[in-house]
Amino acid sequence: MRIIAVLLFYMASISCARSQVLISLLFGDKLNSDKIEFGLDGGINFPDIRGLDEGKMKSAFNLGFYFDIKLKDPQWMVHTGVLVKSTLGTSDLPVYPLNDPDLDNAFVNGEVRRMINYFNVPLAMKYEFKKHFYVEGGIMPSLRAKAFDVFTTEVKDKEDLEYKLNISDQFHRLDFGLVGGVGYRLMGGNGMNFTFRYYYGLVDITLDDSTPDQFNTSLYLAAGIPIGAGKAKKKREAALDKK
Repeated sequence: MRIIAVLLFYMASISCARSQVLISLLFGDKLNSDKIEFGLDGGINFPDIRGLDEGKMKSAFNLGFYFDIKLKDPQWMVHTGVLVKSTLGTSDLPVYPLNDPDLDNAFVNGEVRRMINYFNVPLAMKYEFKKHFYVEGGIMPSLRAKAFDVFTTEVKDKEDLEYKLNISDQFHRLDFGLVGGVGYRLMGGNGMNFTFRYYYGLVDITLDDSTPDQFNTSLYLAAGIPIGAGKAKKKREAALDKK
């Protein structure tokens, strides 16, 4: 648990994550080497909360950056990075009282989507086969940002009335679980990579010990786009030619 705490403290220090993604786009070639590949990582995920009787998966978006760090055997890598925008939670929950008669009447026939935003830091071992397929597996500590229950209902059009309730104080700041996936790299080398990942939470996310334990889960359909890897490779080749 001490190691997990250190990792999460490191992740919490990323106070300007979105700005760092923009900076990374500008200086991506400087973050690449013959042993490290840097790029953007993002796509669609389908979250759910294990332990809730109600609710179902609904798509959300995630975005961040990754590093693939090659080991002595180049087929083995350490895959890490940060998803700076990652929404977990569940959908189609039943409405509950808001202690406001007007709101309760307005959403009596509505539904609730639970949105819990996290900073995710995957730490996985990755093995790439010779035909561009790869597998990966490891852990994913996370730091919760804000959490909301979004009440929606239909007045004239579908979900045209919405109310957002901040529920951050109901959930632990830290989450932790296992992550694994399979993927394929286009064209080898510095091509895009597509990954199916699954996250299986191991920590009860709720603060209320009187309720059944609840755990985050999510299926990720991710695309990794190397940023500046080709440019960095050309610089290294040019430097070798000059010697």
